[in-house]
Parts: sequence; C-alpha cells; structure tokens
Amino acid sequence: MRPAQSESMPTRPDPATPSSAIQPPATDPTLIFEHFRGSYGSELLTVAVAHFNLFGLLAAGPQSLTYLCHKLGLETRPANVLLTALQAMQLVERADNDRYAVTPLAREHLVPGAPFEVCDYVGLAANAPGVLEMAERLRSNRPAESGDDEGAAFIYREGIKSAMESTALARHFTLALAGRAKNVAPVLADRLSMDNVSRVLDIGGGTGIYSIALLQKHQHLSAVVLDRAEVLKVAAEMAQQYGVADRLELVAGDMFADPLPPDCQAVLLSNILHDWDVPQCQKLVHRAAQALPPGGRLWIHDVYLNDNLDGPLPIALYSAALFTLTEGRAYSQAEYRGWMHDAGLTTSAAIPTLVHCGVLTGTKPIRSSPNEPRR
Repeated sequence: MRPAQSESMPTRPDPATPSSAIQPPATDPTLIFEHFRGSYGSELLTVAVAHFNLFGLLAAGPQSLTYLCHKLGLETRPANVLLTALQAMQLVERADNDRYAVTPLAREHLVPGAPFEVCDYVGLAANAPGVLEMAERLRSNRPAESGDDEGAAFIYREGIKSAMESTALARHFTLALAGRAKNVAPVLADRLSMDNVSRVLDIGGGTGIYSIALLQKHQHLSAVVLDRAEVLKVAAEMAQQYGVADRLELVAGDMFADPLPPDCQAVLLSNILHDWDVPQCQKLVHRAAQALPPGGRLWIHDVYLNDNLDGPLPIALYSAALFTLTEGRAYSQAEYRGWMHDAGLTTSAAIPTLVHCGVLTGTKPIRSSPNEPRR
C-alpha cells in the first residue's frame, strides 16, 4: 500500500525554480570513488606478477626506468602508471632518483622462488578479463575503445575517432562525468577568489557545471565554455536548468587548435589535463597562458600525485583508470607547476576542494614597462 504524502517526504523540484550548483553535498563521496577505483589495484598487481614478472626482474638489484621500459616492452607513460601504483602499495621503492627496487615485503612474497612467495596465488587472476585488458592497455599505450567502435570514449583530438562526436554517446559520457563534478563544483566556487575577474574561460568544460557554480556564486561574472559541439548541447540544457544561460557563452571548437575566446581574465582547466600526455598538457597550459592578460590567472583543478610519484594510493589507482580511458594519467603538483613556470606564470599554494581534487593558481606577471624582464 502506498504511504500517504507527508511533509517529511521529498517532493519534486519546481521546474520554474533554477537548480543550485553552489549547495555542496551533506556527505563527502570520496570513499565511494576510492572503492570504485579499487579494482585497478588488483589488476595492476596481477599484471606486474603474472604478465611482466616485474618483481623477479628487480630481484637482482635496482633498475632504471629506461631499463624497465626496455625489458617490459612499455613506453614511459604506462611504466609511470604501473610503478607509481606499486610504490603506493609499498611493493616498489626508489633506490635513488633514477632507479627502482623491490621492498622487503615484495622481496619476501612476490619474487618467484622466495620461501614465502605468493606469485601463483596472485596469478590465479591472470586471465581475468580486467587483468587481460589492463595488460593490453599497458603494452599498447592506448586508451580503451568506445563500445564496439575503434576510438576513444572520453576524449577528442584531431586524428582519433571519439565518442564525443556522437550525439548519444557524447550525452551519455558527459552526464556520467558530471556525476563527480556536481559534487565538487560548489566547493570550488566557494574557494576561488574572483577579485579582478569578470569573465572566465572554461576549457573542456563539459556540462559547464563548474562555470555554472561560479556564475551562481558571483553575480557579476560571465563565463565561456569551450568544448565539442555535441557536448555543448548538454551544457545548453544545464545553463537553462540552473538559470545562468544569459551569462554563459558556449563555444564549439578544438582546444588544441582553434583561437581561444578573448577578454577573459581567468582560464579554468578542471579535470582536463589528466586526459592528455605531457606534450599535450604543456601545449594547453601554454595556450591558456598566452590568452591571459597581465595579472590574469590560470586555474588547474585536478587530483595530484606526490611530487616523487609514489602515491598516494587512491590517486595512483585513479591514474590507472585515467590511463586506460584516455591518453593521460594523474600528475603531480611539481609537474603542473613546471608547465606553468615554463609558460611564464608564477604559482601559489594549492587549495583543496573535494574527492581528492585541489586547485593550483598560475598568475601572469604584470610588467611595469615593455623592457622589464619577466621574473
């Protein structure tokens, strides 16, 4: 029997009332994401033991990244993803800046032939579909295909087929990725200063939820979301739903090639750079910095590995997830700061947001005269 309606029961929102993008969740969903990504740890460990014999390779002594890449048949990006995770699991450690070694834990239990080794036990999962897929992703250094079609699911770049060019798939993936963003956006909007900022460029902004939160928080602000045309169809709906369509401009384009919209005092790269390998990241950071006026700010909102790329474990496993689905991985603050400094920006301390994310600010220096050198 259906219960009678009471004041305590939830009611449907009034469609005439704009939704709020600045109300944060009552509970922190970080643990859910950690559990969801936990399977990548099992897959990476099994691949390292049963497919690569990595611990047997390291048993003879510390080895360089170059040597390991050669022996395992891996390029640098997948080797970094694998070794970062194994360091975070306390199974591999740095013997010095350039070489990797097994830890006492791994030497006793994961080196073939050791008295207490459990390699065959771990190897029981060697042919599990997820393990075989991880091994293939590591060896090929290519993201997983989108459904039954060859090409990438979550990213777009000239020269590769992308689900983001299909109306149905673009809508599905864009809304799926917004599941985390709508939790994090209120916190980001609350912690970013908009002093001297009247217009924000949100590169690869997807649904636009981060910009929408900023617009609801700061009534003086306008924003531009640059993304693929099919993705922006979802952003247009969101702008109407949240009541900011009059201040949110949607521009279809290629962030790597097309001119960036002008007259923006700040550029936001929120959970974008982790989709790309280092050369593409450097290019995007440089393009964003070039588009800024003196005193303008670049915000890199993302997750951060430790600067020595040895964890933390939740980010190392997220890095594995990114690796299998995109052309990128998780990066450290040191890597992001290096790219911003190379682009002529000065950086300040990172500000944490939610679900392991934080925001780094790079500021374009104001030079008092054309001849004054940039510091």
